[in-house]
Amino acid sequence: ARQRFMEAFSASYVGDSESDGFNALVMGADLDWRDVSLLRSIGRYLRQVGITYSQSYFAQALSNNVDIARQLMQLFRIRFDPKPGLDVKARAAATTELVDKIKRTLNDVASLDHDRILRSFLAVIQGMIRTNFYVPGRQAIAHKLLPRQIPDLPEPRPEFEIFVYSPRVEGVHLRYGRVARGGVRWSDRAEDFRTEVLGLVKAQMVKNTVIVPVGAKGGFYCKRLPDPREREAWLTEGLACYQLFVTSLLDVTDNIIGGVVVPPADVVRYDTDDPYLVVAADKGTATFSDVANKISVDSGFWLGDAFASGGSFGYDHKAMGITARGAWESVRRHFREMDVDPQSSDFTCVGIGDMSGDVFGNGMLLSKHIKLVAAFDHRHIFVDPQPDPARSWEERARLFALSRSSWADYDASLLSEGGGVFPRTLKSIVITEQMRRALGIDKSIEALTPAELIKVCLKAPVDLLWNGGIGTYVKAITETNDDVGDKANDGVRVDGCEVRAKCVAEGGNLGFTQLGRVEYAEGGGRINTDFIDNSAGVDTSDHEVNIKILLTGEVAAGRLAPEDRDKLLTSMTDEVAELVLADNYNQNLALANSVYHSVSMAGVHEDWMERLESGGLLDRELEFLPSTDAMEIRRSNHKGLTSPELATLLAYTKIVLEDEILASDLPDDPYLEDRLIEYFPTAMRRRYADQMRRHRLSREIIATVVVNEFVNESGITCFHRLSAETGARAADVIRAQVAARAIF
Repeated sequence: ARQRFMEAFSASYVGDSESDGFNALVMGADLDWRDVSLLRSIGRYLRQVGITYSQSYFAQALSNNVDIARQLMQLFRIRFDPKPGLDVKARAAATTELVDKIKRTLNDVASLDHDRILRSFLAVIQGMIRTNFYVPGRQAIAHKLLPRQIPDLPEPRPEFEIFVYSPRVEGVHLRYGRVARGGVRWSDRAEDFRTEVLGLVKAQMVKNTVIVPVGAKGGFYCKRLPDPREREAWLTEGLACYQLFVTSLLDVTDNIIGGVVVPPADVVRYDTDDPYLVVAADKGTATFSDVANKISVDSGFWLGDAFASGGSFGYDHKAMGITARGAWESVRRHFREMDVDPQSSDFTCVGIGDMSGDVFGNGMLLSKHIKLVAAFDHRHIFVDPQPDPARSWEERARLFALSRSSWADYDASLLSEGGGVFPRTLKSIVITEQMRRALGIDKSIEALTPAELIKVCLKAPVDLLWNGGIGTYVKAITETNDDVGDKANDGVRVDGCEVRAKCVAEGGNLGFTQLGRVEYAEGGGRINTDFIDNSAGVDTSDHEVNIKILLTGEVAAGRLAPEDRDKLLTSMTDEVAELVLADNYNQNLALANSVYHSVSMAGVHEDWMERLESGGLLDRELEFLPSTDAMEIRRSNHKGLTSPELATLLAYTKIVLEDEILASDLPDDPYLEDRLIEYFPTAMRRRYADQMRRHRLSREIIATVVVNEFVNESGITCFHRLSAETGARAADVIRAQVAARAIF
């Protein structure tokens, strides 16, 4: 009878019949299946944030303390069940009383482990600010939480978090602020997908300094995928899980109807209006934008098809080649510092990726003077010891246009003597004399395994190392592979001090660890960071979303037909790219200036880091920035911060200043309206300048533009020095700088 009831419940509710001990609570604690699902979802969340007990042990802690289990469910109902009709104040009073009672009861729990688990369940319920648990017809449970109010969570802690649970899919979405953006990826890490997403959102936070929103990142894990050999069924289930995850995020997100913020039905809120949610593409979800936008449009979400940028009626990043073109601005800056023009002079290169990839493929077509001597992806190793730049460019262009191409499709007759394309499944690869010279291989070596050859490629004495792939391939000598957290590439990883390329461009994310970058830079290598090099993609998406937000109002008012909107978007593609690439150019120039003055400014950089740290705005250890003692040693050795460290300090300077400017009246200054208008392409300025003033994110756009201009033009420490000397606020300093530049 119990089994039949469970099956009936599964069909009508969430399908929550996992065998992990929680079902026993139905009998032992007299809870219903809904309650069990809720407690199970909290248990899964606790495992993701690093509470390492098993699900069955969580269930045992609750079963052995049934009074507390019932009280936890009572607390959840008081806070979130919409039926009682209590206002937030009444709920808060009842909550305080019950929490005090639970804490007194916890004092009688005999087991230390059980005590820790039960207090963690209590902390999560108290840290929740929304849930879709009482939304009729939902197929997954979504909890919106405040991570900074939940003890023992790993750093960094975003401002908001949505955790999604069902027996079919689990996922998490992390945001550093109310206006935040970043990709949603299809994760393959069952027990620690949140750790993966947390590392990515940390990088996204500093990458987003060039755009309006702050960092966000999401990831979901499919729990019931069929055999990967059944490709279509596997993809179908992955897409269905993505749809369920995205729908659940919207369940706890406000909408805007007729210019008024409308909370979701049957959801009790403990936060203020929060309607901005976007889901950009990421690993595994590059083709899902149209699916997400259909969910948005069908549900009447205010962003419409701006919900997921890059769909059928948006800017196609691969077609624009925008991420690679942004990273190429870094390449040109590095080469300019070496007095070389990569557009007119031949240079050698090693690459990570293949021509079917967006960033790698587009990047390897940006100059006809690239001599690509080696490259690798997860399938093959490509070696061309003495490539002909013109002929090899044409062949790479052919592969780029060939659907699902690999290095195995490269015309072998075009390879120079001694080269080849080698599957990574080979037992060993014979090393030719030509390969030895091109890749700097010792004369005594006659053959290498594929993993060993990849290491040789990463350490090759070339002009450029172009990373357009996925994975972390370079760490510091002081780090272990466990520190890196990318087990798939443990066998091919090298240390920063071993990389002999003159410069590195990181079109892909996380190719180097931050300490690996610093180690490489200290040895004389030219490198920024991934969030500097590949920011053009997110910059383009932000322009697309902000353009669509403005035009959505025009379409709704009947002043612009939907098909005309799409034509207008397409017509502005090239100018949007120009606006984005200008940001990449300016950030590279700002960094180059900072590196040039790094030794003379080392003391000022230390003062600024100390000020940020004392204000709780920077964690040097978390960001791999040198301590005060380490900076003292560098200064005594006539050294300063490296370029990767300066990139981090540049990003934090912009983050701090943007927060201060948004809290001031500077974005409301009529003189700065031109920053808002010039953010948009020319065709938009001509037709919609008046509407731009009413853009929902007008203040944020102005703040972002003026802060980027200020830091790029005046340097990382300008605000710190002027404010320290004069006591002036950020708004005063930036207003004065804007005026001074205009006057002169």
